[in-house]
Amino acid sequence: MAVAKSCTTFNYFAFGSNLYSKRIHMGSPSAVRNGIGYLEGYRLDFFHYAARWRGAPATIVESEGHRVWGALWQINTTNLPDLDKQEGVHNQVYKALTLPVHLPNGNTIECRVYQLVKNPPVQDFEEADRPFERQPSQSYMKYIVSGAIETGLPEDYVQILKAVKHNGFAGDPQFEKDLEVQDS
Repeated sequence: MAVAKSCTTFNYFAFGSNLYSKRIHMGSPSAVRNGIGYLEGYRLDFFHYAARWRGAPATIVESEGHRVWGALWQINTTNLPDLDKQEGVHNQVYKALTLPVHLPNGNTIECRVYQLVKNPPVQDFEEADRPFERQPSQSYMKYIVSGAIETGLPEDYVQILKAVKHNGFAGDPQFEKDLEVQDS
């Protein structure tokens, strides 16, 4: 797997709805998936209210001993402003980071990754007790799970995603009319 960075493209690590190819191509049509990888020392969490998804969107939180799996995308730099806008960088919802992503072959590559500007506090609850304000919508989780399956993330990680407690909101006509997603 050759994941190179040139002056006309950048590497992007997706762990949320942009795992799903039809979702990322809505704003970044040049995106080409180049395999999978993980962030070491981070955990996946959900926080902040996203009106588009009617629930808490995904973020990464530094956490020793944890790992977040995701898709590696190579994207033309002409799509960078669109990706930043989709992630709410202009509204200070997410901030862009450059982090080392570990590849299954043991190598690492630098990737653009998005993290909420206001991350959640330490997770001190069991998944079944996830507070309502930290629950993603059911429809958002369908995109994440469908993308994880489509990307080929490890089955045990897909099962963790399927177990995330959601708030029950199951519809978003803006996206669901265009996408077929797996049931979670």
